[in-house]
Amino acid sequence: MQSATFLNLTTFAYLASSVLYIAILVYGTKNKTLGLAATLTTMGGLLLNTLGILTRWYEAFNLGFGYYAPFSNMYESLVFFAWCIALIYLIMEYMYKNQTLGAFVMPFAFLSQAMAEYWPQWNQDLRPLLPALQSNWLIAHVITCFIGYAAFAVAFGLAVMYLLKSRNADKSGKPDGVGIWATLPGLKTIDHIIYKTILFGFLWLSAGIITGAVWANSAWGTYWSWDPKETWSLITWFVYAATLHARFTRGWGGQRIAWLAILGFVCTLFTYYGVNFLLSGLHSYA
Repeated sequence: MQSATFLNLTTFAYLASSVLYIAILVYGTKNKTLGLAATLTTMGGLLLNTLGILTRWYEAFNLGFGYYAPFSNMYESLVFFAWCIALIYLIMEYMYKNQTLGAFVMPFAFLSQAMAEYWPQWNQDLRPLLPALQSNWLIAHVITCFIGYAAFAVAFGLAVMYLLKSRNADKSGKPDGVGIWATLPGLKTIDHIIYKTILFGFLWLSAGIITGAVWANSAWGTYWSWDPKETWSLITWFVYAATLHARFTRGWGGQRIAWLAILGFVCTLFTYYGVNFLLSGLHSYA
């Protein structure tokens, strides 16, 4: 399948992108050629990723599957997860003009795409959608959820960045730290980006839960059934709601918000991945 070629190339593009951004972090941001190469490689990877998704959609149509969106199983969702992370990162790079952020974000896009392509457990064959998935709500639900998941992955990477820079600053006695850590944005800037990213992801996750509830009522006759996936989605939602509440009402920031971003992403990963394989429920087909 042509889509498989595009998506395999995407994996290597995201790997190259990750390596280039890490090189920028290690060797400094003054090398404009290295910076341009990193951005163009990321954009190329995103283009290949997009072509892979669209081509897989077209291939399913040619096989006579009719209504089919390539978001219906773990393989396809990982591919889309990588696409969302890369897109959010490129927007962030454009907004904040700092490429060192890529060293902490793009490896997640690579890992997601690599897991999709090379983890032996996934079946990459195109198959007709199960009856429960044949709904107009499929695209809306999956897209909203995974944009939220991707934002939380980015916030996790930035939280790790914040904690490492903060530790270096404390040891060196300098506000911005020393060495490669001094090239990163200031701690207040990183904290602000983490907060904005969590807020962005929280809004999309909320939309994902709402669209999922409407879809569940259409497919199963009930808006909420306390299925393990639904339950863990709600737990994840409350973790991020509590994080934003602490930010708004108590002014929490810095290391406390960073650790909450890490906790939230652990819950996100379990909601996305762990529930499917450790707990049985209505979402087991994913």
